Parts: sequence; structure tokens; C-alpha cells
Amino acid sequence: MSTWTPQYAGLQEVLQVIRDSTNSESPEVQKANTMRLQTFTTVPDYSCYLVHILAQLKDEDDRVRAVAGLLLKNMAKTLNKSAPEVINYVKQNVLIAFASPSKEVRNAAGQVVVALMGALEVAQWPEALMQLMQDLDSQNPQQQEAAFGVLEKACEDYPKKLDVEVNGTRPLDFMVPKFIALAEDPKARIRAHALTSLSHFIPIQSQSLFAHIDAYIACLFKRAGDEDSEVRRNVCSSLVLLLVARPDRLIPEMNLVAQFMLYTTQDKDENVALEACEFWLTFAEEPDLVHHLQPLIPELAPVLLKCMVYSEEDLLWLDGVDEDAEQADKESDIKPRHYGGGKAHGLESMASAEQNPQAKSKFAGTLDDEDEFDDFDPDFDDDGSTEWNLRKCAAAALDILAVRFGDQLLNILLPHLNERLHSQDWLQKESAILALGAMAEGCIDAIEPHLPSIVPYLIQTLNDQKPLVRSIACWTLGRYAHWCTQFETEEQRNLYFVPAMEGLLRMVLDNNKRVQEAGCSAFATLEEDAGSRLAPYLEPILQNLMYAFGKYQQKNLLILYDAIGTLADAVGNALENPKFVDILMPPLIQKWSTLADDDDDLIPLLECLSSVTMATGQGFAAYAQPVFNRAIAIVHSSLVAWDEFQRNPDLDEPDKPFLIVALDLLSGLVQGLGHTIEPMIANSQQPLLSLVLVCLKHPQAPVRQSAYALIGDLAISCFNILRPFVPQLMPEVVQQIEPEPKPEFISASNNAAWSVGEIALRYGPDPEFHQYVEPLMSRLVPILLNPRSPKSLMENAAVTIGRISLVCPEPVAPHLHSFAQQWCQALWEIKDNEEKDSAFRGFCTLIQLNPNGISQHFLWFCNAVVKWNTPSDELREMFRKILTGFKQMSGAQWGTQIPPLIQEGLRERYGI
Repeated sequence: MSTWTPQYAGLQEVLQVIRDSTNSESPEVQKANTMRLQTFTTVPDYSCYLVHILAQLKDEDDRVRAVAGLLLKNMAKTLNKSAPEVINYVKQNVLIAFASPSKEVRNAAGQVVVALMGALEVAQWPEALMQLMQDLDSQNPQQQEAAFGVLEKACEDYPKKLDVEVNGTRPLDFMVPKFIALAEDPKARIRAHALTSLSHFIPIQSQSLFAHIDAYIACLFKRAGDEDSEVRRNVCSSLVLLLVARPDRLIPEMNLVAQFMLYTTQDKDENVALEACEFWLTFAEEPDLVHHLQPLIPELAPVLLKCMVYSEEDLLWLDGVDEDAEQADKESDIKPRHYGGGKAHGLESMASAEQNPQAKSKFAGTLDDEDEFDDFDPDFDDDGSTEWNLRKCAAAALDILAVRFGDQLLNILLPHLNERLHSQDWLQKESAILALGAMAEGCIDAIEPHLPSIVPYLIQTLNDQKPLVRSIACWTLGRYAHWCTQFETEEQRNLYFVPAMEGLLRMVLDNNKRVQEAGCSAFATLEEDAGSRLAPYLEPILQNLMYAFGKYQQKNLLILYDAIGTLADAVGNALENPKFVDILMPPLIQKWSTLADDDDDLIPLLECLSSVTMATGQGFAAYAQPVFNRAIAIVHSSLVAWDEFQRNPDLDEPDKPFLIVALDLLSGLVQGLGHTIEPMIANSQQPLLSLVLVCLKHPQAPVRQSAYALIGDLAISCFNILRPFVPQLMPEVVQQIEPEPKPEFISASNNAAWSVGEIALRYGPDPEFHQYVEPLMSRLVPILLNPRSPKSLMENAAVTIGRISLVCPEPVAPHLHSFAQQWCQALWEIKDNEEKDSAFRGFCTLIQLNPNGISQHFLWFCNAVVKWNTPSDELREMFRKILTGFKQMSGAQWGTQIPPLIQEGLRERYGI
């Protein structure tokens, strides 16, 4: 029993600050009180004062007592470092407070108990767990439910800490049977608490739970028909978890489970139906269970299709004014945008371009309850709609089923789809169009013969009177954009590609904001797939997109920026035509001039301009100087703000996206304008290279990533300006290149490796570069030799090793044997391009200097050579000489050393 007692003056001081904080809503007063409370945390027994207020001052206002409890909860993690007297006093009194008749005090005490049990763990505070378990038998319903609420939260927050042995016994050994028994309690809230608490021990594979697995599953089946919807929802969520953790126990009962889930997926309570639908989504995602799911598809697929119809609740949120384009967006309509990182340099593999040209991201074009354009993401917040709902879950499940069962699924759904697509009920029609989009990836082979009729239907449906039908038609058409763009004849172009393009452009200018967003997003997908095939239509496309600038509200402007940037990436230098620049730039510059440097809407515009500057090239010259100046100013102000934050952490942390997108825009300007940007850099008020050197040391990896991308672009276009700074930046480059970087550092390491390869090429044979070869190779070679190195980093490292070897082969050649095989493996699947060509020329130079270095790995080299399709003339001749020389040295053994397929390729391409 602790004998601690408070000092009167200290108690009154703490009390007064808490009272002040509850009596004032002024931000200044609140901030001052927060700072005063923060100073108390240095007092060793401050926790005792808080718990004393919470538990003992029964005449004090309940709100003040509750605030003291919440302050104590925030200190719980560090309480175990306090003196034993303090810990004991807190433990005793928080349990007293938990028994308070005041609901506000009891709730605050419950939060402290949860936090404190997690911090001290059960072994150091078994009394708390014993008290909570005893309270489950309380005749006081409020105390019983409060205890179960705390236990449920503890089970959720730290199930593994409860699944331990304490003094020779395991608490869960008596908790689990108790919870199973309480799942039969007459009170629905207690039954729900019991099932939820038990479910948290499934993912951790608790043996205490699995020791009672039969009783547990029987309990779930018994509660399957519970009159309370929350209990039924918990039954469904528990079965979902068991399907993953213990499929061996559910599969024997699958007929019963499946029928229950099929029925419950159609429950009148959508929250229950959603949990049941999650079962099918999880089932479909488990590859080992596919053969158990297949017999259920004929019953399941129509049920999922039925669940994809908009519910009445959805329509309350979504079915607003048909023509709302002139209505300003509410602040709540505009979703936060997260700019994850800058330019990342990567090499395209032959597989990515050939094996599945349609597959980009899962559900490219995306799907959202409200807008139909966000991935099936359970954490997605759709600004007041129903978040992750039944419709979205059913569509996601159908998407995965399509991948698993393709033709079978389509054959089952085809009659249902045909009926709904031609229904007079627009809700039925809309759900069928959604289903077509959901199945686009998995069923593409089976659906493709139907696309000559489906695509025109979708294009025609863009004229539907209902905005929700037009928006889903846009999304689904975007899902089939790749098929529309891969025309082989003029007839196909005129039947599918042009009408799809024109239809989506009409939707970009629709008078409904949701349709605008859907049309703009789908058109961006079409742009990615069509690429240079859009070039003949650039003038009408640009006119449409620029007209949208005058029509769109704030939210859709963000998507319009993305569509313009994607168009620039797709058509490249075709945008350099002055006629196109004159259409494109005035609206962009007008927006640019109205936004402040700290306006969040500036970020997507900067992203867009980064792509535009690269594509328009010299056509952007008339606009370049003010854009360059502002980008430099944003970089400078961002770095100043970051420096101030580093020196004073009480300040708000600066937003890194402004710094990143400004660096990326500078990269775009350098790439687009080439060496003609040198006068701007030389005359800049803030020296660009000095700023970039600071960015290379920035603690946040995305900033370094963009800085290294800019370094590489400067090496390509303005090496004379970059060269004096190379001695300062090279140590940073060497340090950034890591064999096994943390995931968040991979892109920065990639860009660092790539940039130094560009620098090496520009130095050429200049001896000044030789001093950097050894430290660079000491970082690059281990990347190739480490099987855990990211594939993209291996590829960039191999290219840079090749480029260094091209300009400075002598110090590298003696080490060829140590990395030759891995080097060839890293690059043999990469698509032919100039980077790969220069790297192979460097590698061939090493072989010429040190033929013995490749002798043990010559087969790997031959395999890499055979995979080339279009080597440059210089590289082809190097290949031919090396292959001829080795064949002459091998003599009769050549035929036995080289596999027949590789020999055939070498004969066909090099006459060897």
C-alpha cells in the first residue's frame, strides 16, 4: 500500500491549470496551459497528482477529473521508469477511479487502465486483470460493460502481451472460456464484446484460443442467427480471420459456412453484409483455397453482382444535382493529396513491356464510391460517403475472382450482365457497367471477343441522362483503354479509338462534376496507353483540356493537371510545336500567377509543369525565366524553413512536397531547355548548385531523390556548370549508394547511382575523374553481389559500372571476374536503349583489357548478348570481335560449351 500524499500547493497548482484548460477555448490560452502542463512532467511524482485528482477529489468537477485521467494516460508509457511508490499509488487509485459512479471519470480511468496494462504488462499488474475479470460477473450492468470495454481494447491493442505465462499460469487460459461463455449473455453488448475480444487472438495464432477452437467455432455458428446486427457482424469478421489463420478448421464445414455467408452478404444491415462480403474477398485472395472456392462461384457471382447496386444510403450521398459544374466545391469535397516522392530513375525491362502491356496498377483508373476513381482501398476516405462499403467490396471481390476464374466467371455472369445492361432501371444498368470494369483485368481474354460490341455500348452510354451512369461508363471505358488504343487498321481506329477519345473528351467538359472527374481520369488512362498515337489529335485535345480550366472547380482542377502532365509524357516532343504551346501555356501560367508559394494547389501544378517543360522543349523558352526563378525561390525558402525547424523543433515541420516538386520542375526545365538554360543558372540570385548540395544532405529521402535526379539532368545538359561542384557532391553520392538500403531510401540510391554514371560519361577519359573510381566501385559492386539488393538498384548499379568502365576501364578491369556474372544477369532483361548500350560498351572494354576476367562467366555474357535486339553499330562490332576471339580460342569445345539456343542466336545476329 503506497503512503504517498500530495503537497497542497502543488496539488492546487496542477488543479488550477487543468481547470483553466477546461474553461477556455482560446487557442492562445490552451497553448499556454499545454506548456505549463508540459513543465510538470519533470516532477517525479506528477503522475500521483493526476491520479489523485482523478480518483480522490470526488467534489471536483467530473470534467476536470477526466482531463487529469487523460493526461495520465498520455504518460503511461513512461510510468514504469518512476519510483515504486509512484507506480503503486497510480495502480491502486486508477482502479478506485474505475469503480466511480461517474461515467466520465470511469471512462477516463478505463483508458488509463488500458494504457497502463500495456506499459507495465500483466506480470507487473495482475491485480488489474483480475479486477476486470471479476467485474464481468458484476450485477451492475454499467460496471460490467465498462470492464468488458477495457478488456476488449486491451485485446485489440496488445493481444500478444496477454498471451503470456504469469506465475505459472496463462491469463488467456481462463479468459478465453469466460469470453466464450459470455457470448451467450442475454445482453447484446456483452455478446458483441465477447466475440470481438476473442477475434483479436486469431491473427496471433494464440494457442490458448486454439485449445478451445471447437467450442469457439460452435459458439460462432450458434450466434450466426443472432437478432443483434453487431453480433452478426462480429461473427462474420471472426470467420474471415479464421479462414486465413485456420482454414483447416473451416474447410470441413465450408458448405455450412458458405451458405451462411451467401445469405449474410445480402443482410438488410449493410454493415453486416459488408463483413460477410469481406469473407469472399479474403477467400479469393488466398491462392491455396482457390479449389475450395471454385464450386461456390455459380452461387456467389450473382450475389456479388447484386451487392454492386447502389444502396439507398449511397444515393443519399451521391445522387445530387445533375448539373453542378458551377457550384463551388466545399472544403470537405477536396481530398488531401499526398505527394510521395520525386523523380525516380528506372530501366524498363522487356518483360514489363511485353508480357502484360495492359497491367499497370491494380484497377488503373481506380474506383470510388463517390467518384469511381480510387483503388479498392479500405483506408480510403471518400469525404462523407460510406468509405469502404458493400458495393466497393463486392466489386473488389469480383476483380480478384476474375483473375482466378476468368472464363468460368464470365460465362456465369454473362446472362445477368446482358439483362442488366439493357435494363430500364438505371441502377441495374450502372451496376452491370461497374462489373464489366471490375472484370477487365482478369477476364480480358474471355471478354475480348465481346469488346467490339461492349466498347461502342460504353461510348453510347456516355450520353445517358444519369450522371452516375455516365461516370461509371467513363471508368469502365478507361479500364478497356488499352484495347481501344491498340488498333491495327484504319477501320478499328475509326470504330473504337477515335470515338472513345472523343467521348471521354466530351465527358471532361460535362456539366456534372463527378462526370468531369471520371472523364478526366479515364482520359488520362487513355493517354498513357495511346502514347504517340494521340499526336495527330493534339490540337482538339488541348483545346478541350484548356477549356476545362475555365469550367472546373478546385477539386477537378487537380485531376486536370494530372491529365495534362500525362498527355505531355505520352506525346513527348510533339508538344514542342509553337501552335500547341500557345494553346497550352496561357491557362497554366494564369493559374500559376494566382497561387501563392505556400498554396497546396501549387503542388499538382508544379508536377504538371515539370512534364510540360520536358515535352515542349525550346517551345517553353518564352515562359522559362519566371518559372525558373520561382522554382529556385521555393527551393530556397523551403530549405530556410527546414533549417529553422531543425534549430527549433517547436515550430511546425515544413511541407516537403513544395521542395520536391520545385526540384522536379527544375529537372524538367533542364531536360527541356538543355544547355540553353545555362545563363539562367549562372545569373540566378540564389545559386542553384549550392542549394542542390544542401538538398543532398536533407534527412528526408524523397528530397535527396529529386536532388540526385536534378544532378543527373544537369550532368547531361549543363556539365560545365556542374563540374566545379563535383568534388563537393561526390562524397554525398558515394554515401547514398547502399547495397541494401531501407525501402524508403531505394529511389534515392537509384538516382544517386544513375547520376554518377551520367557524370562519368561527361568526364570522358579526363584523368580528373579517376580519383572517384575506386570509392564508387567499392559501393556499386557490392550491390551486384548482394542477393537482397533491390532489382532496380542492381540495374542502375550495373549501368553505372559499365559507364565508368567506358571512360576509365584500367582500374576496373582487374576486378571483372568478381562481378561479371551478376552484371550480365542484372541487365540481360532490360529493354534496349542508349543507357544499356553505353554500359555494354564499357563492359566489352573491360573484357578486351582482361579476357581472363570473363572466361569463367562467358556463358552469362553470351546469354546477355543474344538478348540484344538493336545494339548500336559500335556495340555490335565489339560483340562480334569478342565472340569471334573466344570461339577461336575455344576451338572444338565451342560447340559443347555454348547451349544450342544461344549458338543459334549468335549465328543469326553476329555470324558466329
